[in-house]
Amino acid sequence: MGTATNVRRAVRDDIPGMSRTLARAFDDDPVMQWFLPDDERRRKNLPTFMAALTRHSSLPHGHVYTTDGWLGAALWNPPGTWQTSLLGQIRLMPSMARALVRRVVPVVKAFMTIEKHHPKEPHWYLLMLGTEPDQQSRGIGSALMAPVLEICDREGVPAYLESSKEKNIPFYSRHGFEVTGELALPDGPTMWPMWRNPR
Repeated sequence: MGTATNVRRAVRDDIPGMSRTLARAFDDDPVMQWFLPDDERRRKNLPTFMAALTRHSSLPHGHVYTTDGWLGAALWNPPGTWQTSLLGQIRLMPSMARALVRRVVPVVKAFMTIEKHHPKEPHWYLLMLGTEPDQQSRGIGSALMAPVLEICDREGVPAYLESSKEKNIPFYSRHGFEVTGELALPDGPTMWPMWRNPR
């Protein structure tokens, strides 16, 4: 197994391992539990959902980070790339439909709400960050964010994320993110948009 110090850029071959890790990391996430309320179905389908997001939303832009052994993953989108292209959406939909089964409509509404409130100013977007549950609080998440936060600071570009767990806000705050409000998903849980100015 790897450590928090051997963060590297992910490649396509990393997608299965990262997706399983992200699925375990987000199994207790309020938004994912709302997307897939049945525990057994969520544990079965969440890796497919994570793989589709990684493959079509972030990996093409070259800033997905992981460790040896896939202890965690950070899915980043550079400025101007946070919106999935029409071609990307077409490629994403079959995998999403398989993963979400009868939950596609509320999930699409949730994504539309998130997109509507997304900042327009150029920024790096942290789409997803997760570590293996038994490896949390060991610095892996911080290490996975570090390469892009260094770019943000060096180039003077802000960063943005939506925290789906209120208890994660202090972690992101330690890295310079500040809550900008609350985002209630339609008939669903609340998320916390967070913005980070470059240091």
